[in-house]
Amino acid sequence: MNAIYLAYAYLRYHWARSLVLVLVAALILFVPIATQILLSTSERALVARGEATPLLLGSRGSQLDLTMSALYFSDERPDPIPMREVEQIWDSDLALPIPLHTAFSSSGYRIVGTSLDYFDFRDLRLAEGRGLTFLGEAVIGADVAAALGVGVGDALVSSPENLFDLDGVYPLEMPIVGVLSTTNTPDDEAIFVDIKTAWVIQGIGHGHENVVTAADIAAGTDAIANAAVVQYQRITPDNIESFHFHGSQDAFPASSVIVVPYDTRSATILKGRYLAPELPTQLVAPDQVIASLVDRIFRIKSLLDAVTAIIAVAALAAVGLAVFLSYRLRAREIVTAVKLGARQGMVLRLLATETLALLFVASGLAVLGAVVISQNSDSLVAWLLALGS
Repeated sequence: MNAIYLAYAYLRYHWARSLVLVLVAALILFVPIATQILLSTSERALVARGEATPLLLGSRGSQLDLTMSALYFSDERPDPIPMREVEQIWDSDLALPIPLHTAFSSSGYRIVGTSLDYFDFRDLRLAEGRGLTFLGEAVIGADVAAALGVGVGDALVSSPENLFDLDGVYPLEMPIVGVLSTTNTPDDEAIFVDIKTAWVIQGIGHGHENVVTAADIAAGTDAIANAAVVQYQRITPDNIESFHFHGSQDAFPASSVIVVPYDTRSATILKGRYLAPELPTQLVAPDQVIASLVDRIFRIKSLLDAVTAIIAVAALAAVGLAVFLSYRLRAREIVTAVKLGARQGMVLRLLATETLALLFVASGLAVLGAVVISQNSDSLVAWLLALGS
């Protein structure tokens, strides 16, 4: 009991030095634990998103780029495919095709043009407002609403991907009609619109002002519309009927298509139809692509573990050196204690008690930090994945 009291009194008196040692030791213990928690959560999140998506159809090229674009709405831009590919899957009666158009963004967040089937497929629920009903409307993810401070009744304006992508692209003001509940997935970072709305942004579809005025009617003259007619920047109930699309919808673009086979046999048949390397499209299994990515990541993880271990050993050695030097500085104090009658075992017990007290407090802080990270790991990983994309 005397050793505990004396150790406490010493640590309290030298509180600044004790605090530094506690924080350093806590960080040494916390960093490897937090790293393991976040890596495990990242692996689980990546694998879960891939396993939840049966098949992806897109242009032939990098399977990883296609997967990251369709699942995580990343900056990768695979070549678009025509909507006739979607119709072919519909006509095959083997799977449900869900088209995605991810070429545009607004305020730094990806605009995802898709069909209503996407919301059922991802099991997305509304926190407020309603779903997509009319052309030009938007439903936003929870993180978009929180970051931009917008909600139902507000509006977002689309923007082209870069300054050289202006041909035919018109900023579209999209009223927000719904906000999705938090899912801790990339869907929280997306702005969802009907795919026809994405085509309007691209310039494939547009509406025209009524060029016949009251003066024209009174004068009995006709007005002729041409390419210079002003195009709407917002779709309203008054002008929605004027919006139309030029050309055949079969040729309209989609960035990719989520393919949901009705059964295992249907999936096998569909995979066989896209095996030929001369085809302009490919059908990939996202779970296999993500598994390959995770394998690469965890090869690097083993190297990171080794580096972390080396740093931890060096840091522990530094802490040990600090404690040792502290004991050396207390040499006279220890000699005085011995002269006053303290046995050698008592002195060692006192020093050991001080060291253990420091490690106990440091371990408590490290565990507390690990608990906080564990409880918020899903949202942290979702944020990191969104940041990385």
